[in-house]
Amino acid sequence: SKVLAMSAKDAASAAPIPVFLASETSWPTVSSGLSGAARAYAEANGFQPKSGRLLALPGASGAIEAVLFGIGSDEGLAEQPFLTGKLATELPAGRYRIAGDLADPETAYLGFLLGRYRFTRYKAGEAREVTLDAPAGCDIRKIGEIARAVNAGRDLINTPANDLTTEDLARFARKLGERHGAAVTEIVGEDLLKQNFPLIHAVGRAAAFPPRLVEFRWGDPAAPKVTLVGKGVVFDTGGLNLKPDNSMLLMRKDMGGAAAALTAADILMTLG
Repeated sequence: SKVLAMSAKDAASAAPIPVFLASETSWPTVSSGLSGAARAYAEANGFQPKSGRLLALPGASGAIEAVLFGIGSDEGLAEQPFLTGKLATELPAGRYRIAGDLADPETAYLGFLLGRYRFTRYKAGEAREVTLDAPAGCDIRKIGEIARAVNAGRDLINTPANDLTTEDLARFARKLGERHGAAVTEIVGEDLLKQNFPLIHAVGRAAAFPPRLVEFRWGDPAAPKVTLVGKGVVFDTGGLNLKPDNSMLLMRKDMGGAAAALTAADILMTLG
């Protein structure tokens, strides 16, 4: 672990390795700007700027000199804005930067940050550390907060129902509202019937943990009202288990609507 820590520290202090985004249009220009050895290596490996294709180019010392990343015909990444997420999963450990200008630097950087996501609640993640310098024109705080909120929602979706009950999901929602100074209310169990929410009660009444509705209000009361609603069925067999066994593994995602609504609310409140 000490060696890994030293390697990560050294990588962070080293000059970032350039990543060239090569499209079908820009590839000749990108290729002509490479060193002779790097260009020969790319040709020998048959590099083509196909979407998602990645090739690390070695320098004279054998270390990575630059990286080629194909983006196909999508010159500005408009059709595949989060393609840069593949950099987080496919680059060797190290510190990188995207060479050249980007049409939308914030979305490109967000794509990379979202690509770094790992669900590590039950087992440790990879020791490999890949970092990307924020491109010019990028609000690092804003993009970092968006990625944090999205990944928190992903953690909710990836947590199985035995570890994410209605009580747990409601607790997450309450803490989120309270953290941002929102007014939080919660209706639990039989009180749902008293306050005219019979369908929420009907769906969850047979579970070990009672159904509930969490609501929080935030913002200027005089402003136009926007309501986000997310369904949080933590595990839904439809009453009878009529699905194949493998489909059971994905039922933890039945509360994805609530996770998405909470993620959006977190982003909106964090950024004001």
